[in-house]
Amino acid sequence: MKKKFKLFDFTQKVDYKNEVLAGLTVSLAMIPEVVAFAFVAQISPIVALFGAFVVGIVAATLGGRPGLISGAAGAVAVIFVDMIQKGHAKGLLMDTPIENMGYFYLIAAVVMMGVIQVLAGFFKLGKFVRLIPNPVMMGFVNGLAIVIFMAQLGMFKENNKDIFGQNKRNTENTELAYSVEGNSVRDVASNSVLFNIVGNSIQNAETNEETFVISEGQVFDVKNQRVVYNVEDDGFYKVKIAGVSKSYLTGSKLYIMIGLVLLTMLIVWGLPRLTTKIPAALTAILVVTLIVIFGNLDAINVGGFIRDGGGEGLNGLKEIKDKLDVFALWSNLPFNLDTLWFIFPYAFLAASVGLIETLMTMNLVDEITDTRGSGNRECVAQGTGNILSGFLGGTGGCGMIGQTVINLKAGGRGRLSGIMMALTLLTFILFADKYIEQVPIAALVGVMFMMVIDTFAWSSFRILRKIPMSDAFVLILVSAVTVFFDLAIAVFVGVIISALVFAWENAKRIRARKFIDENGVKHYEIFGPLFFGSSQVFGDKFDVLTDPKEVIIDFKESRVNDMSGVDALNKITERYQKAGKKVQLKHLSKDCRKLLANAEEIIDVNIIEDPTYKVAVDL
Repeated sequence: MKKKFKLFDFTQKVDYKNEVLAGLTVSLAMIPEVVAFAFVAQISPIVALFGAFVVGIVAATLGGRPGLISGAAGAVAVIFVDMIQKGHAKGLLMDTPIENMGYFYLIAAVVMMGVIQVLAGFFKLGKFVRLIPNPVMMGFVNGLAIVIFMAQLGMFKENNKDIFGQNKRNTENTELAYSVEGNSVRDVASNSVLFNIVGNSIQNAETNEETFVISEGQVFDVKNQRVVYNVEDDGFYKVKIAGVSKSYLTGSKLYIMIGLVLLTMLIVWGLPRLTTKIPAALTAILVVTLIVIFGNLDAINVGGFIRDGGGEGLNGLKEIKDKLDVFALWSNLPFNLDTLWFIFPYAFLAASVGLIETLMTMNLVDEITDTRGSGNRECVAQGTGNILSGFLGGTGGCGMIGQTVINLKAGGRGRLSGIMMALTLLTFILFADKYIEQVPIAALVGVMFMMVIDTFAWSSFRILRKIPMSDAFVLILVSAVTVFFDLAIAVFVGVIISALVFAWENAKRIRARKFIDENGVKHYEIFGPLFFGSSQVFGDKFDVLTDPKEVIIDFKESRVNDMSGVDALNKITERYQKAGKKVQLKHLSKDCRKLLANAEEIIDVNIIEDPTYKVAVDL
């Protein structure tokens, strides 16, 4: 019986207190991760936070897995980094140059990403997540836990400052701009002196006015206060920005950070042992925040983190109002085939990665809650959320395993926790930004560390020696590829290797029992599947030269699975025909017969139990 679609299941018992508090906790844990990924993608924090709100509330309301938390995930954000940079460059080459063109390509790609995900849901592709083997699932969970852990280590770093007190940029050499001879800076083509070097100052050769200043191997434009060249022995080189220069915290800042993280982890670990009536993660965040505020501790908070990353604080009300003017927002995008071909590869990859992470997180929730969600419905919900987010100027998102685990640990099981997370996040952005900016990063890092501990499949260490070597290899490989490359690549590699191992193992299982009956007919009773992996072994089972004039191949305990199997049958019958001997097939299933019917030009053999079979002829 087909299950009837329900938006909400009112028969499910909901603990409203746990749902609300879980949503509040997750919203706090969402902010630093979303903002950090916004900096990676070189977009405004508001774009990422607003996208997290839109995707989060749509997925929580319409999705097929209550309890799953969705937002602007890093796995998706990383894919768009290259597109945004190339988009900026394309914008500057337009007839009317647009400096921030990469952002407009981004929102178009997010909409297309959503369309692809909705189509995946309508074509019921979500069910294919069931094909993912358990070792791949464990490897995915472990790899993602390691990625989240490593991301938190970045919170122990601070930005280095340049000579003007701004964030120092790492730079890479491109082409030679000026040659240097002694203290003279010369034009490369004419060799004329343009500037003179006086200490760290670079002065105009004609006016003696300071134009540039040298600091730590970089040349800064005094007027714009930004790095423009790298200094080498032979000259000044044009540069490509390679990110913000960071270094690990030292001294009291480091000790305070470590102490607050450990205190947060202690509260999250210890409070449930005293009482389960209040959520441990939220309590830990509030306690540590109060300690930092009233203790006047020099700790990095959310506001400082945003500003240190190049943002200007949250200040979301004005920026979101600007994005809601969708006609003005989309008027900057050229609607042509060039735009389509440019954004499609990124949109397709982001849609794939987003669905894989979402569906695998859904599987994890299914296991934890001992319930089952709808993968196809989740695909449609994720796609709808991304379409709406992109249309309104937000970034793309998907299911987030870290925040989902935090939600489940806090007691969130229904849709209300996800809806509450999204609404709370929007409230923070619009009205409570000054309060949220005071939350210490250390408290959120501590919560994420505890989430990593809870997420990591520690049992995988115990079972590694007990499971087949191939499964252990897949588990470790998927974990490693997830960490060093990409989630989607890791899952594809894991599934492919598992499939090849399965094919190899089944190929070895094909057997043939041989005997000659009272009429002098030789029988081959085949055991095991005949497919591409076993076709070679199948051919080696027959003694064509020494067999009698009549041979029967019995498939009662076997089946022909693919065209490689058909080809193997064709080859063996050709060998018997050349030897002047008769071959008949017996006990073929209906699907095997259909496969042979489709290959009537390839194989020519008599099937005993179907005298009217189209391809069968008497030999």
